[in-house]
Amino acid sequence: MPLLDGLALRAIRLYQRRLSRHKGFRCAHAALHGGASCSAAVARIVREDGLWAGRSRVAARFQACRAAHTALRGGSPLALGSWSGARVQGVCCCGPLPIPFRCG
Repeated sequence: MPLLDGLALRAIRLYQRRLSRHKGFRCAHAALHGGASCSAAVARIVREDGLWAGRSRVAARFQACRAAHTALRGGSPLALGSWSGARVQGVCCCGPLPIPFRCG
């Protein structure tokens, strides 16, 4: 495994163990659609493709998480059903820095 991939996976594990669990929140994508959080999905991409080769998949995942955040915040049709009127707050992991937000 290339050095950069190993460092990225260690950084993701550190984030998951030290920061994410204290938020009491999953990323917007996982909150809206279920399934893996962005950090888990990105770790899987890095293991499968490597950080450099998987960068377009990582970017697509973060873009999908931003869209889910918008859906939860703005009440778009994606947020209807069990999420209609839901209040979600926490820190979105869309990008290199956590972005605080409140939905609902």
